Amino acid sequence: MSSSAIREREDDEELARSPKRTKVDELADDDGPIVVDTSPLMKAALVAADSKDDSPSTESVLPPSHTLLGIAPTFSSDGLRQVLQTDVGISEYISRDVPPISGIIKQRFTDFLVFEVNQDHQVIHLKSLEMPESSSRKGKSSNEGSSSTAVAEGSLVQSQKPIVGVESSTAEKELSAGSEAKDKDDSSEALWNDQFSEKLAPYLCEASIEQLKTMFTEGREPPRVSDSGWGGRSTKASEDAVEISDTPKPSEEVTQNEETGKQGKNRGGRGGRGGRRRGRGGRQGGEREDHRKVLSEPISSKADRTALHQVVRELFGGKFDSETDMLTSAGDDGSRIVIKWSRNGGGRGGGRGSRGGRGDRPDRGNYPPYVHFTLQKTNRDTQDALGYLSRTLHVNIKDLAVAGTKDKRGVTVQRVSLRRGNKTVEDVWKSANQSNRRSMEEILSQRGDRGVRIADFNYRKAGLDLGMLKGNAFVITLRNVQVENVETLDNAMNSIKHKGFINYYGMQRFGTAAVPTHSIGLAILKSDWHKAVSLILQRRPGEHPEVVAARDAWLVDGDLDRALALMPRRVVAERCILESYKKQGGETRNAMGALSTIPRNLRLMYVHAYQSYVWNAIVSERIRMHGPDKVVPGDLVFESEQTTKGGNGENDEMEVDDDADNGERVTTEGKGMSYRERKKAGKAAYVAPIVKTLTEEDAHQYSIFDVIMPLPGRDVDYPGGALGERYREFLRLDGLDPDNFIRKQKEYTLNGSYRKILQLPKDLSWSILRYTDPDVPLAQADEDKLLAFDPPAVVDDGKFCALQINLTLGTAAYATMALREVTKTETSSHFQTGLTQASEDQQFRGVIAGDQVGEQPGDDDAEIEASDT
Repeated sequence: MSSSAIREREDDEELARSPKRTKVDELADDDGPIVVDTSPLMKAALVAADSKDDSPSTESVLPPSHTLLGIAPTFSSDGLRQVLQTDVGISEYISRDVPPISGIIKQRFTDFLVFEVNQDHQVIHLKSLEMPESSSRKGKSSNEGSSSTAVAEGSLVQSQKPIVGVESSTAEKELSAGSEAKDKDDSSEALWNDQFSEKLAPYLCEASIEQLKTMFTEGREPPRVSDSGWGGRSTKASEDAVEISDTPKPSEEVTQNEETGKQGKNRGGRGGRGGRRRGRGGRQGGEREDHRKVLSEPISSKADRTALHQVVRELFGGKFDSETDMLTSAGDDGSRIVIKWSRNGGGRGGGRGSRGGRGDRPDRGNYPPYVHFTLQKTNRDTQDALGYLSRTLHVNIKDLAVAGTKDKRGVTVQRVSLRRGNKTVEDVWKSANQSNRRSMEEILSQRGDRGVRIADFNYRKAGLDLGMLKGNAFVITLRNVQVENVETLDNAMNSIKHKGFINYYGMQRFGTAAVPTHSIGLAILKSDWHKAVSLILQRRPGEHPEVVAARDAWLVDGDLDRALALMPRRVVAERCILESYKKQGGETRNAMGALSTIPRNLRLMYVHAYQSYVWNAIVSERIRMHGPDKVVPGDLVFESEQTTKGGNGENDEMEVDDDADNGERVTTEGKGMSYRERKKAGKAAYVAPIVKTLTEEDAHQYSIFDVIMPLPGRDVDYPGGALGERYREFLRLDGLDPDNFIRKQKEYTLNGSYRKILQLPKDLSWSILRYTDPDVPLAQADEDKLLAFDPPAVVDDGKFCALQINLTLGTAAYATMALREVTKTETSSHFQTGLTQASEDQQFRGVIAGDQVGEQPGDDDAEIEASDT
């Protein structure tokens, strides 16, 4: 591949650009490249980067409690309020004595790679771009669908055997006897021996192995149990249930048996009375219900569970299914594995897809109801990418789910679940890759359309929920690093390696616009609906010209139709409000109703941003009062046997929050849900964590890494002493009652949760790279590796220095806050983006890669760029 191809990813960087947009505007894009510098040149560049705007000062949009932060207002040259990290409570450092390292973050998308870490502590990567197959013959149950054959974890149902219709109980017994004999003949091919027990011993206890041996020697059909003659009785109802020809085809008979118990006319449900009665008489020509199974002890290691699945397949040649036990919730010791005879031979698992006459097409009804796949997205926020997928796959966006949201500006990889309906993995792959207009060669040699690529498919029994992850792994590249010497760099990195960093909610939590999301959240909590709507619709500097024109059409001209025509669909909240006004005939009095049309997750994002603001501010107070290295009386900790001195324990997950740098939700799993809702969602009843306020007697027993801080809500304890009073003062000044977060609108009731005040990164390592051309990538995305694109180009004698950092963070931790501890500078995008132009390495753009490469076919600004709100 030519050297110019190296630059294609960053021309994908231009996916979000309008040709009419100025350099300043494109740099001010959401989550723009973060430039770390405090020189006068930077300040001059910042002023130059500020776009002119006639809107009034937005100082007043900040919460009243902002005055307690002791921050002097900062205005740009045009009088607009600039929201800095100190405005959202981010002000302290762990190691102020360590000199800072300056550099540019997120200059290129590949400078910020994020990989989800699943609940089995496995880092998610793209593994295969090829089309999957819904076949169980080739595939093996890989942990996240690395094979091109898509299978469920032990839950893929085998194709059904034809069953011959019978008319008497005698014939049924003869057929069953024949089936049992055949099964035992099959079993005789691999009689149980010591090798079976030996290979299963590492994963199953002796009792379970003995159970499995018994089930194996009994054969596929369960031992016959007397049914008092009911199984042999024919009824008028069963004759009426389905019209059967004199000589039924095998496929038709299979369908008739499988449809038993299914609702609808002639399907054994309420619409076909015969089906209900038929169930009383047994399987009527099919196999008997088999409730036999072997249940393993809890297995904590995913590798061990996968190995057990593999051993079962190898030993029994597919005759047994092994799957994760979904009937009991996985505890701290891990999940259990269920082993049972493969559902082969009709009578179980049939559904809509079981009908004959479909040729060789995979049987849709024989697979679990969800498809899981891996998503890589480039410069798209998570909700935007899911919206694009819903349109491409022709599914409701509510059928798509993720374990957590990821950064917009970067290349991120995560798992996604789809409630598939009647779609197979082949259908999903073809739709996502638009195979109707792209050849297989193009699909496997070009990047995914609109910065989105999905791969590695599995069928699964359940979908994903927010919080179903352990964290994220990052590969971050800081460019144009300037530091006195390598020793200073190592000292800075070792500081966060051993001392950690303050677990602040990053600037992404509060939006990148002059109207921060936590101000909107406060208005919602105070039921000031009109103010919330006004803040959402308000103009802000640095927006795309399309959005500016749309806002002006409504705010200045009062032209609702024109505003809607101009407002891009990616600007979700604003469009929802304007569309609500349209439905109300232009009436704007029902502000609460207009807000309710905004997607729930987005509305709650505003409220949770306010919680995050208060948390940041109080944690900064705590660090200022007591320092970052010791526990003091009044601190809160989880009272649990799992708490260990000196590190981040399992209790980190008491707060189930979104992940990476872009968390959007603060809650505790199952909390705030009714019993009916929890049961429907398959969640155990919520049990509030036990929190302890430390005293002089027991403070020494805990580490600073054990200390937690509550997010405001009705079910939390506040810290003791002066810090607790300060917490309440913040809330009262904002017009809130610290002891009452129950709202008439139930969804705005805050339950609260807890969050560790410090975060210790895992698997932290770093290296120094040299480069000259800032457009040449220094890290490579998974998709580019699979497409065999040129690997990153490192120049030993390059003019500039880059620092590449690898680290893993737990859920709800922000990588930019870890980098802030190293760089010790402002991380708000508007403060940093202006300096990209002033960076020395920009003078060498294109000297290696050659002329600028144009956009790839299919790139589209409007589809890629996310809302500024």
